[in-house]
Amino acid sequence: MKILVADPIAEEGIQPLRSYAQVDIKTKLEPEQLKAIIGDYDALIVRSQTQVRAEVIELGKKLKVIGRAGVGTDNIDVDAATKKGIVVVNAPTGNTVAAAEHTIALMLALARNVPQANSRLKSGKWQREEMVGTELRDKTLGIIGLGNVGSEVANRAQAFEMRVVAHDPFVSKDYARNLEVELVSLDQLFSGADFITLHVPLTAATKKLIGNKELAKLKPTARIINCARGGLIDEEAIIKAIKTGKIAGAAFDVFDKEPVTDSPLFKEDKIIVTPHLGASTIEAQTSIAKDIAEEVLAVLQGRF
Repeated sequence: MKILVADPIAEEGIQPLRSYAQVDIKTKLEPEQLKAIIGDYDALIVRSQTQVRAEVIELGKKLKVIGRAGVGTDNIDVDAATKKGIVVVNAPTGNTVAAAEHTIALMLALARNVPQANSRLKSGKWQREEMVGTELRDKTLGIIGLGNVGSEVANRAQAFEMRVVAHDPFVSKDYARNLEVELVSLDQLFSGADFITLHVPLTAATKKLIGNKELAKLKPTARIINCARGGLIDEEAIIKAIKTGKIAGAAFDVFDKEPVTDSPLFKEDKIIVTPHLGASTIEAQTSIAKDIAEEVLAVLQGRF
């Protein structure tokens, strides 16, 4: 058995793989390089960087499993893999706490202008009056997607004495009630929330879930956080909304195209950006690596 690890994962995940198969770690492969070697491997492990498109899958003559070290599988052509009988697995819970904490960090940064204040003070400007923020207490947080991460965000937001509402057609009222979260329609969430955070996968149904039409429903004091997937928010629309004062701010950890080092989003002082750090903690990376190793081995060993 041969396993190709095409994106970096923690050593804690590599060790169990090596106990069963030959493991080759080859990161930052160009698409043509990946296509040239994929035929030699029984398993492929990636994170979000490597794109596993249909042409790669077609050349994976020996492939039995593709593992995504993380949650979303939008960088993998799951339909093409399924047609070839290749199992696609992921590690859906390893980064739950990390992503929830990063969401809260960005919400606090938005509320208190932390990045802007840091930047200006370090450049020699003492600007207290311009940096007046808002408290989270008594504000309404609207969560779109009350799954693993969304639920953890709800728990943490309540510690700040926030009212939490959510929209998720796949969640029962009992589940939400146990979290002390009120389920509402998207329109109700957009019109009533002071902060909005997204925790849904990127699909045809959720692509540009928030655009000009939705932004027009928000309070002018509303702020939006996206730590889920790039493409859920229309980036051009949110820049326009910020410039015209229709909303008060936004924070992006994910983008339409990644990696990105230059974007119109970066030019807006009221938009905070981080380079896809939602799962970037030591603990999360270790957990994800262990989880995906177990999932891949389960398939290779016929335990799936």
